[in-house]
Amino acid sequence: MGTEWPAAPQRKVVGGGVALKLLLFVLLACLALRLLVGPAAYLLPLTAAPEGAALVVAGPGRERTGGGGTPPTDDIIVAVTSSGPLTAPDKKQDAQEETDDAVITVTSSIPCTTPSPKEDSPKERCDLFHGEWVPHTSGPAYTNATCRFIESPQNCMTNGRPDTGYLYWRWKPYGCDIPPFEGKKFLDGMRGKHWALIGDSILRNHVQSLLCLLSKVEDPTEVYHDKAFRSRRWHFPSHNFTVSLIWAPFLIKAEIFEDENGVSTSELQLHLDILDTNWTRQWESFDYVVISTGQWFFKTAVYWENETVIGCHSCQNKNLTEITYEYSFRKSLREAFQFIASTAHKPVVFYRTWAPSHFENGEWFSGGTCNRKVPFKPGEAGDRELDSKMWRIEKEEFDKVVENEGPNNPGRLKLLDTFELSLLRPDGHSGPYRTYHPYEKGRTAKVQNDCLHWCLPGPIDAWNDMIMQMLAKV
Repeated sequence: MGTEWPAAPQRKVVGGGVALKLLLFVLLACLALRLLVGPAAYLLPLTAAPEGAALVVAGPGRERTGGGGTPPTDDIIVAVTSSGPLTAPDKKQDAQEETDDAVITVTSSIPCTTPSPKEDSPKERCDLFHGEWVPHTSGPAYTNATCRFIESPQNCMTNGRPDTGYLYWRWKPYGCDIPPFEGKKFLDGMRGKHWALIGDSILRNHVQSLLCLLSKVEDPTEVYHDKAFRSRRWHFPSHNFTVSLIWAPFLIKAEIFEDENGVSTSELQLHLDILDTNWTRQWESFDYVVISTGQWFFKTAVYWENETVIGCHSCQNKNLTEITYEYSFRKSLREAFQFIASTAHKPVVFYRTWAPSHFENGEWFSGGTCNRKVPFKPGEAGDRELDSKMWRIEKEEFDKVVENEGPNNPGRLKLLDTFELSLLRPDGHSGPYRTYHPYEKGRTAKVQNDCLHWCLPGPIDAWNDMIMQMLAKV
């Protein structure tokens, strides 16, 4: 007969059953948590292991190991050793037999906790541009009494607008909140920098909002303006910070023949392949840019390319090819984006999307009004086919330049998509209160309504809240 190993002495294991149950509970809890947050690899079935053998659960993105050797560092290893021999004992096992209790070893380099805030933070998942307007009892950050930068056509409170409900709303993205703009934090972070807002009168509207918010911290000095006060510059001396407003309503070269009320004496002349030097010649001085264009493209205009007239939009009594405003709008955007992408100087650029108007029962020159007192709820704005078309063109051209630029655009060209939040605010425009007390002579007076520009304070202040959030990711 062959030699038989003596049976291992029977020992009473103190606490072994309780420890095993605790082990299984911890293991199952960890696996359940990892299944909820981990990759699909966790769904692989576990291979049955012999009693007392090591159980190895594969870590993220790794195959389960088998055999000898050192397991990967991101595996969870649970080793259970019985007090009795499973195979022929050796000296190491003989030494272990001297222990009174079962040995339970749990080794893990992956904490059995919830994912880190960086991976699943609501801020990381938040889409700033989709949400709704919700009541805000605190009201605006400034008023016509505290800010001297509100120009008359947007100074609805001074001009006698009787309702104030439009002041008590804030933009709330779905699933998260946008903190209010912090002027001190902004100015402290922008020491020595130069911001430019380039575009049409909506950008002028925007810069007034920004100056109102910043002047709560430091009152700036105007250091430049052109003859018509359309291009202007302000300086914040204690922060050495500069804000420029640059008039370039088409972004491309344009010859304009109209007054401040929009009355034209001749057709616009648009050079679709030449950018407006009013902004390009200053480009290298800018550290941050907000740029946009918009409603001007609906106007009657003669189009030029290669110094030759190629057609006209909505011209009367001219023997010219009719060309759509969509073509000129797209061409302007393409020229501007190509310049931004190709120049050696790379400021942070926010392209602000289409600003919709809210005229009802007519347009600017045909008696249109905007008398609503509360925001639209999501879905209430209606079809808005024209606004949506122009917004889609912007998105398409922006996406193209970002895709083509690839690694040359390390997040420095950004889309400030204010379209949805603006579309939902028909109550926020100047309307008849673009002029001082328009109904002073009675309600029967003929009054020009402005359903494009925004009252200040008003919905446009949320654009600066968005910019503040987006700057945190630059």
